[in-house]
Amino acid sequence: MNKVYNTERLILKVLDGSSSQIVLDYYLRNRSFLEEWEPVRSEEFYTKEYQEQQLENDLSMIKDKTLLRLWIFKRNEESRVIGTIGFSNIVWVTFLSCFLGYKLDKDEINKGYMTEAVNKGIEIMFCEYGLHRIEANIIPKNKRSLRVTEKLGFYNEGTALKYLKINGIWEDHIHMVLLNDKV
Repeated sequence: MNKVYNTERLILKVLDGSSSQIVLDYYLRNRSFLEEWEPVRSEEFYTKEYQEQQLENDLSMIKDKTLLRLWIFKRNEESRVIGTIGFSNIVWVTFLSCFLGYKLDKDEINKGYMTEAVNKGIEIMFCEYGLHRIEANIIPKNKRSLRVTEKLGFYNEGTALKYLKINGIWEDHIHMVLLNDKV
């Protein structure tokens, strides 16, 4: 499966296990930066073998159309991952919905890359997949992440209390939603 999408400054790609080293490099570079926003990770997570297996698991779910994970590269640096966007828990039939998650390299924030990548992802999910609803759940103190969704037209559907265990703590999350009015 060789899905590749282009934006003005970025390339978004589905990766397989053969890309495990560049994905691991991304996680190692950003380990302390991402800790505040993610579940507690085991030491195994930071191994090439773990990342290879995760990429293959993702690929299987992508083929089943229950996930779309795109890894983000700058156009002139295709050997260096700068982030990822994931559309997970894709539910079909009458729901036509998914969850959105994303993360960016600590050295690439505040440059508009994530807004550009998520905007392309929305286009893919609404136009290619025909989904009706994209949901993003964001910790209230993550102002940069909230700004991305607000710029792209998501609206606040409320706060889910103690929604996800992040960095060892059950955190509240703001439930941001974008609807496809063409479905």
